[in-house]
Amino acid sequence: MTPDGALDLLKEGNQAFLRDELVFADRNEARRLELAKGQAPFCAYVSCSDSRVPPELLFGRGLGELFIIRNAGNTVDTVAMGSIEYAVAVLGVPLVVVMGHESCGAVKAAMSVVEKNARFPGQIDNMIEPIIPAVLEARGMEGDATENAVKQNVRRVVRTLREESDPLLLKPLADGKIKIVGAYYHLDTGAVDFFDVM
Repeated sequence: MTPDGALDLLKEGNQAFLRDELVFADRNEARRLELAKGQAPFCAYVSCSDSRVPPELLFGRGLGELFIIRNAGNTVDTVAMGSIEYAVAVLGVPLVVVMGHESCGAVKAAMSVVEKNARFPGQIDNMIEPIIPAVLEARGMEGDATENAVKQNVRRVVRTLREESDPLLLKPLADGKIKIVGAYYHLDTGAVDFFDVM
């Protein structure tokens, strides 16, 4: 599958989701047995842990189709980067998507650190620390402050993957074998906007 073909599958799936068309992807015993022998997903998907943002449902995908990396704020640390590299280098996915979403709590927490010098207990401060540069970059942009910060966070992660990662990603990217794109999910409408596509 080509990177553009993989992206088209996601777009078509989200359009079906918006039309309230239930997609019954393969979830039967035969599919489970097939996947027990190995997986071949077509997309590595970096998404927020938010319970309102389930990638398989938003795109009508079934077992074995999406290799999902989730954490609050859709950031990429060492573990997430290794997971993405594994998806590309070992599983051969042609598409990597980083998706933020409307009203992201992790981004709002990072905004409160910047605006109010807020502190959070446990490891929450450390979790949102990578988002703070995006919040700073988004200040002064026209439009909704939270949406701007969420999208800027996605742009930063996408830029890191496109420009500062290991040759495991950079070489197939340069060769046109993979595409790395940024997306934004609107909670109210259900639409996914692929806004950072190269």
